[in-house]
Amino acid sequence: MIIGIPKEVKNHEYRMGATPSYVNSLVSAGHQVLVQTMAGQSIGFSDDLFIAAGAKIVQTAKEVYEAEMIIKVKEPQESEYPLLKKGQILFCYLHLAPDPIQTKQLVDSKVVAIAYETVTDAHGRLPLLIPMSEIAGRIAIQVGATSLQLNNGGKGVLLGGVPGVLPAKVTVIGGGIVGTESARMALGLGADVTIIDRDLSRLRMLDSLFGPRLKTLYSSPSNIEKSLIESDLVVGSVLIPGKTAPKLVTHEMIKKMSPGSVFVDVAIDQGGCSETSKPTSHAHPTYVVDGVIHYCVTNMPGACARTSTEALTNATANYALMIANKGWINALRDHPGLREGLNVCDGKVTNEFVAHDLGYEYVPAEVMLK
Repeated sequence: MIIGIPKEVKNHEYRMGATPSYVNSLVSAGHQVLVQTMAGQSIGFSDDLFIAAGAKIVQTAKEVYEAEMIIKVKEPQESEYPLLKKGQILFCYLHLAPDPIQTKQLVDSKVVAIAYETVTDAHGRLPLLIPMSEIAGRIAIQVGATSLQLNNGGKGVLLGGVPGVLPAKVTVIGGGIVGTESARMALGLGADVTIIDRDLSRLRMLDSLFGPRLKTLYSSPSNIEKSLIESDLVVGSVLIPGKTAPKLVTHEMIKKMSPGSVFVDVAIDQGGCSETSKPTSHAHPTYVVDGVIHYCVTNMPGACARTSTEALTNATANYALMIANKGWINALRDHPGLREGLNVCDGKVTNEFVAHDLGYEYVPAEVMLK
């Protein structure tokens, strides 16, 4: 199979779909790999390293998109839509539910679009989303702490406080991977942390993991509102795989937060979990609503692109090899979890949540595999 690794074109996106060692594993399995020049230069992966791994370096995205399978990180951008072609395998993050324009482009192009974020493992976990969720959760506290600084428009509160001065109050909405890592980082910096979730089993697990340093709270509108009012930093980390994120934070709640507080919405890839959230970029990461600083960057892990690329490709490489070696039909037949990643195929929407949220007819992946 001919496999293409393009240079990412999303604003300030420096991650890439494959490392040199990943490319070498594909080449060693008998596949041809096209890497767009300078795709990994900013994170220390030079063209020479990819050539040594067996790749062919090409100059333009158009040349890369001649490949049978495209492996990348972020969803195709507007400039890439015309390069997609019928039957081409697209293996990357997609986050289609809140993105009707991209969904229509993938449907119209009749590509085979396999989304990292909906691939599951034998335990129902999301193995290709977990690495980026871990990183995003940790970054959320870093950017939140920085945004709280007075010189950045915040209220001038140090997250961990100092002896004789109380630490900042941090609320994390959602106790999944992102929420767990946000809590871990905030606790490590000495903050007063509360995590909110509706899954009591998850709250018990978090209580056991972190002990009395972490406060846990059952999710309800009144509990969320009370916590927001008392908080200096709030992290939104709600996820329903493949579906638009629920708006658990209302505009009225945001209005009641104190001026200079910070809201970091890690759920923004799926539309955001606040009524006041809108996508931002690393070039212009924040905006203010009713005195509250909002950080809603849609590719947060891109800020730590070297770490993120290595963590992501550790998880994706075996799946890509499976697709390349078997072909997408046999790979998806043989691996039910990978089959869950099929979101769009030959003009049909094959993810039930995406179809429901965007008004498409849902066609099960199993139908397309026949």
